[in-house]
Amino acid sequence: MTRSVQAAVFPILAQDEPHPLEIHNAGGQSDFFLICEHAGRLIPRAYGDMGLSDTDLQRHIAWDIGAKDVATTLSAMLDAPLFTQRYSRLVCDCNRRPDVQDFTPARSEDTVIPANVGIGEAERKARAEAIFWPFHDAVAGALDQRAAEGRRTLLVTIHSFTPVFRGISRPWEIGVLYKRDTAFAPAVGEWLKRNTGYCVGINEPYSVGDETDYAIPVHGEKRGLPCVEFEVRNDLIRTPENAAKWAGTIAEAIRAVKDTL
Repeated sequence: MTRSVQAAVFPILAQDEPHPLEIHNAGGQSDFFLICEHAGRLIPRAYGDMGLSDTDLQRHIAWDIGAKDVATTLSAMLDAPLFTQRYSRLVCDCNRRPDVQDFTPARSEDTVIPANVGIGEAERKARAEAIFWPFHDAVAGALDQRAAEGRRTLLVTIHSFTPVFRGISRPWEIGVLYKRDTAFAPAVGEWLKRNTGYCVGINEPYSVGDETDYAIPVHGEKRGLPCVEFEVRNDLIRTPENAAKWAGTIAEAIRAVKDTL
């Protein structure tokens, strides 16, 4: 996808606001490379509360609850670099292409996002330039560097999902998502089914698509890297202790499968 730089309608991020990217364990020596696109729920000061209540801004519509805790613990367990993204997906969804409608959702689940209603293309591009591209350009640069050094890379992304969506309960405790990867991700799913008692969803509660995802299709599949997206049900990872337990399960699964590839 090509992009052109366009001047912001107004400064999306002030100079003293955090960069979208936070890097953990930059020098990690693992073959695994971790991404958590929905780790944070920061809102740029220019947007105030986006017209939402504090309660809404703490809900799953704003971020992947518990995902960062899982990802940072997994990074330490694997000695793997982890790139996390600080800003709320309500400002711009860093797991969507900037040219799709859900990149700046006017509605999330059943909640209208007032700050996103009726925004123009210039503002969407400005948000992408401030948040999306700095994050993903950094990921791409790190992967390019690993390739130049001849390092093996298996890409893992960490997300979470709600136990109930629009009144429908979701039975899965962990989902293993993929599209074009036919070796690594399917084998991880089968390992979890065989070796744990969890309810494992294969491409549930979501599936990977070019319109609905970015990291796996672009950073993983287009590079020909083994890649997998995990979705952990967020009621199971709301404490650091539970997040660490799930990180351990994921670590065991991907290590076991890596050794067979």
